[in-house]
Amino acid sequence: MNRIAKASMSEGLAGPANAATPGLIDLYRIWGNGGAGLLLTGNVPVDRRHLERAGNVVFDAHMTDNDRAMARQWAEVAQAGGAQLWAQLSHAGRQTPKALNPRPDSASDIAVILPGGKYAAPMTMSDTRIEVVIEAFVTGAQIARDLGFAGVQLHGAHGYLINQFLSPLSNLRDDRWGGSLENRARLLVETVRRIRAATGASFGVGVKLNSSDFQKGGFDSDDSLQVAKWLEAEGLDLLEISGGTYESPAMASGEGGSMSDGFEALSRSTAAREAYFLQYASQIRAAVKTPLLVTGGFRSRDGMNAAIESGATDLVGVGRPLATDPESVAKLLKGQITDLPAMERALRLARPKFLGPNSNFKMMKGLNTLAILEWHCLQLLKIGSGEGSDPAKPLFGGFLEFEKREKKITGAWRGGEPGAMQFQKQGA
Repeated sequence: MNRIAKASMSEGLAGPANAATPGLIDLYRIWGNGGAGLLLTGNVPVDRRHLERAGNVVFDAHMTDNDRAMARQWAEVAQAGGAQLWAQLSHAGRQTPKALNPRPDSASDIAVILPGGKYAAPMTMSDTRIEVVIEAFVTGAQIARDLGFAGVQLHGAHGYLINQFLSPLSNLRDDRWGGSLENRARLLVETVRRIRAATGASFGVGVKLNSSDFQKGGFDSDDSLQVAKWLEAEGLDLLEISGGTYESPAMASGEGGSMSDGFEALSRSTAAREAYFLQYASQIRAAVKTPLLVTGGFRSRDGMNAAIESGATDLVGVGRPLATDPESVAKLLKGQITDLPAMERALRLARPKFLGPNSNFKMMKGLNTLAILEWHCLQLLKIGSGEGSDPAKPLFGGFLEFEKREKKITGAWRGGEPGAMQFQKQGA
């Protein structure tokens, strides 16, 4: 049984109207034959006013017949080699760039605290608006099922809308959607319940959940454990363990990076160290029977086998190695290699330590983290455009090239019809 999943990575390969493109389909044709048993897509927003980036594919009621045909082809091609394709349904909420939406929705009117002014202050959602969002997730799941996807994963981590409701730092409400953990989790639990009722028992329903936000006073490990129990009661098919938000990006740290002190025990074993969230997953495993997926840092076959044999997780997720060598998992399974590519270990903006990813200067450390993330996103754009990946690309050059391409994609999106701007103007 194949226990390797291609983790979600933001592809940015949608067209101006947020539909799948031949480039996206070609990328998944490669990944579909790349050895992973489960393929999780990048963000697929259910509301085109709340994108993670302009190049997201959107599953909503505004999809045209051609949009649906392209998405159906995406599912067919990705699964032709036997893998399952699950759409990661998301809503960026306050993490929607203000260039895409100057007044995004969120649990409360608490802005993302990051330099650069990329994100605008959000609007507190009304009860009616929350119900609309829940139904949007249900619609997105039904679309995915009808177009041939094997399942969906709700993005409830990394500071996206569901996580914004879960966290007491971004959810200051005093109604049935805020206050107690039960109320803060209501959006997630109710969405899972309704999707299950609408799509049937044979369709996969998963959730990506933070083990912790790694922010003082935020959603923590005890909260996560309780939410996992509630999700198990709803019949969840797969729970992926992750952590962090845009403001505290634990999910983006490389090996040896600035992980929480709570994970120091992982250093006792090389194999265990490869899985950032494996220690917490073992606590979840003791409390629930829901199948678990852990993503983050897996690079060696020995490390993956050790993680599964420990019983802490049922599947291991692999992301960044598939951006530079999309067939590396197949090579690992065939015994052609014993370790996946780990480009993030060598990438740095400059050689002096104070300018690299382990700099003592918080700004430089953060800039390296961002550059490494965007360098890998650039590789996906290159593969999708037919250029092929470029592992030799220097980090700084890759960072600049990605920013240039992203501006071009955003510019095309602004002029797209029937893209998100049209619906924003209509107030849909």
